[in-house]
Amino acid sequence: MINVGIIGFGTVGSGTAKILLNNRALIKKRTGLDLNLKRIADLDVVTDRGVKVPDGVLTTSASDVLNDPDIQIVVELIGGIQPAKKFILEAIGNGKNVVTANKALLATHGEDIFKAAHAQNRTVGFEAAVAGGIPIIKVLREGLAANNIVAIYGIINGTSNYILTKMTREKVAFAPALKEAQALGFAEADPTFDVEGIDTAHKLTLLSSLAYGIPLSFDKVYKEGITGITPTDIQFATELGYKIKLLAITKMSDGEIELRVHPTMIPEDYLISRVDDVLNAVYVIGDAVGETMYYGRGAGDMPTGSAVVSDIIDIARGCYRGFGQSELSDYRIKEMRNVESVYYFRFTALDRPGVLSKISGVLGDHDISISAVIQKERKFGEAVPLVVLTHKAKEKNVLDALDKIDKLSVVADSTKFIRVEGKE
Repeated sequence: MINVGIIGFGTVGSGTAKILLNNRALIKKRTGLDLNLKRIADLDVVTDRGVKVPDGVLTTSASDVLNDPDIQIVVELIGGIQPAKKFILEAIGNGKNVVTANKALLATHGEDIFKAAHAQNRTVGFEAAVAGGIPIIKVLREGLAANNIVAIYGIINGTSNYILTKMTREKVAFAPALKEAQALGFAEADPTFDVEGIDTAHKLTLLSSLAYGIPLSFDKVYKEGITGITPTDIQFATELGYKIKLLAITKMSDGEIELRVHPTMIPEDYLISRVDDVLNAVYVIGDAVGETMYYGRGAGDMPTGSAVVSDIIDIARGCYRGFGQSELSDYRIKEMRNVESVYYFRFTALDRPGVLSKISGVLGDHDISISAVIQKERKFGEAVPLVVLTHKAKEKNVLDALDKIDKLSVVADSTKFIRVEGKE
């Protein structure tokens, strides 16, 4: 019998407990493992979590889990940095294996945790830290282990995806879309981590480290959120044959690794562009397997609990392999200014002869060529939207060109730009 202790009895903790208790016989039949939920620690042991817990399992003291010599696997599900880090390190120091869904902790302090686990010959499982019930960690660690990873593109934040879906379908602005997401429980009262791309960057940090063997590099991820996306941009994207998604991107490029999170225009006929509402998807390209996509619920008690229990099972089997401290590569992270992409520009330009030639002249001076132009409104002498889609260009050149263009007398406001992936 394998004894498990959970610290944190919130949404994911209750889902994990429900699976361990209700599916214990099923897990034993399929794996031969008898997983016994011995303890659950939480400051609140009174609130009904919708799961019947046997007498003697609940406790208000994390020490009852961490110091129990019979518990082999500790599951940390309280989130945040402290005291989660302290609990995990204490569990490892006590000779226990650990499972966590804490992407923020691992992305920012993971090196300390994995180093401690390596020194103690212990394991830290984190399948639930990325994309909820989608087993993307196992895919990268095992299923695609024989592949050089060419690129990963992920929609891995359900809150932002829900907001962009609502903005696209109903042609509403960001603020009312966010308000509805909060009312439905899809967004926190303070949605900063979700809508500014920070949560997505935490997850991308873990995926990129697994894919390329690089150190956990959250501080080097380029992060840009969705708060600046407008219904106007979504409409123009639609006319050009694209949808806008908050995309996590990591890829090998000129011997360097790109790490970036930002709103991205994706061709509307691509499978990943059809992933809507709170659903997640991860699109992985391997040199041997080619293009693959993994799709499902990226959050919630049962999907995330399913991922937690999968780690518990793998650790109990003795077949879990996480980050290896001796395996880190020396790939450099590409600076964002050196990244190349296709770009969407929306200029606010005066409607008069010669304006487009002035703008295109500056773009040409910075090695940026135009592939498409849209100007629908005609208000001679007034400022109107002028949309340009480029061929592939370097970010540094784009920023320099836009700085010059925005200073032109024929341009009335700062230029909006969105990066484009897919067809050039």
